[in-house]
Amino acid sequence: MLSGIAFEMGAIIFLSAKGGIWLDEHYHNEKKIFTAITTIIGVAVAIWVVLRQIKRIKY
Repeated sequence: MLSGIAFEMGAIIFLSAKGGIWLDEHYHNEKKIFTAITTIIGVAVAIWVVLRQIKRIKY
């Protein structure tokens, strides 16, 4: 169960960053603000998901 956490976190952060890159290209934003915002949101979501999984683990 714990072995997939790193992959899951990486996938969430990667997809959120790719979404931000797409938004920056779509709206012709040169400061890459969408990439920064979506990456930060992706990190927060990844941490939240991991914490929820850790709470479900029974010792």
